[in-house]
Amino acid sequence: MPKIADIQETPNPNAVKFILKEAVSHGTSHSFDAPEKAVGDTLAKSLFDVGEVVSVFYMDKMITVEKADDADWDEILPNLAVPIRAAESVQAANGNGNGNDAALKVGGAIGAALSDDPKIAQINELLDERIRPFLASDGGWVELLSLENSVLKIRYQGACGSCPSSLTGTLMAIENMIKEEIDPEIEVIAE
Repeated sequence: MPKIADIQETPNPNAVKFILKEAVSHGTSHSFDAPEKAVGDTLAKSLFDVGEVVSVFYMDKMITVEKADDADWDEILPNLAVPIRAAESVQAANGNGNGNDAALKVGGAIGAALSDDPKIAQINELLDERIRPFLASDGGWVELLSLENSVLKIRYQGACGSCPSSLTGTLMAIENMIKEEIDPEIEVIAE
């Protein structure tokens, strides 16, 4: 049962980040933008069941919940704490907390077919070192979806998923870094 260490505001006024004392995943991100997509995930489903929740993102010792525009944080926060405290930690779920298999999935949705692409490896390294830590500190993440014909498709998750600064400033920063350090022809598009 993860205990909540802290609840932090994010740059997105409709999202908060719960910092946990125990991990609910190891190295893998879990993102749900609708209740029907969370049916097979006990933690996400229980958070959507609270009501007024429009997205759930969790990874390691962090859970980010985005509420509906008209929902009031003072009313919803106590209700969200109940399923979070009831959630099973990774250590309890797998008995040892090792999580090595899950850790192999870090970096996004790009499958094994593209994992040998040196540009993908360079982009993931750049994101891991210079972008993802900052997004995670704000309750979000970025996932690589595809790289085709010099067009890199990414998806923001968590608090970043609907935050205006992610869709403009951060996107431009990512594209500029990739153009300067990896390939000047790459265009970055958020989906």
